[in-house]
Amino acid sequence: MKLALFDLDHTLLNTDSDYSWGEFLVNEGLVDPIRHRQMNDKFYEDYKAGQLDPIAYNEFVFEFLTQHDVEYLTDLHESFMKKVIRPQMRPEGFNAIEKHRAEGHALVGITATSDFITAPIFREFGITEIIATTAEVIHGKYTGKVINIPCYQKGKLARLEQWLAGRSVTESWAYSDSFNDRFLLEYADHAIAVCPDQRLTELATQQHWVIQDWSL
Repeated sequence: MKLALFDLDHTLLNTDSDYSWGEFLVNEGLVDPIRHRQMNDKFYEDYKAGQLDPIAYNEFVFEFLTQHDVEYLTDLHESFMKKVIRPQMRPEGFNAIEKHRAEGHALVGITATSDFITAPIFREFGITEIIATTAEVIHGKYTGKVINIPCYQKGKLARLEQWLAGRSVTESWAYSDSFNDRFLLEYADHAIAVCPDQRLTELATQQHWVIQDWSL
């Protein structure tokens, strides 16, 4: 198998979908604006510093999901796609995906953000194999809990190994913007740093990885 791995936030997207979801809920008047924005900002800074507690963060995000049924949440997510996400989808991301598809490579979206937020976004990019931090659903309701290993830092490699289930990879590519994904980029035969943060820029330069600017 030849495998192309795509991060989502600030890679395929010109924004962070997790943070944007929180801001969307505030702007729609659906959550307490002061508490939610304070928590959202804190966790986002932790992420950028590489110090995020992925369980605590995602259970904060999932609080809202536990209060509503799936039909309502699906409709709300479509509004989020229309108002926030679609204008931030990078054309260069679509181009890279289609290049790998034309070569017959397996396409996988891999993100620390939850499957609830990211699966519809990846599908709109044309990627149907998705590895994300997983929100537990029992009897059609979100429980507010994370199941499986959070898909963050080394957890991305663990989740990728689960997904591969013993299948062999003969050549691989990985695209990401974040130093948090250094383990994934080191795993790949071809690492592409997309609009990288400062620490990833330094690492990519040291490792002679490709650096690309996909920004809008």
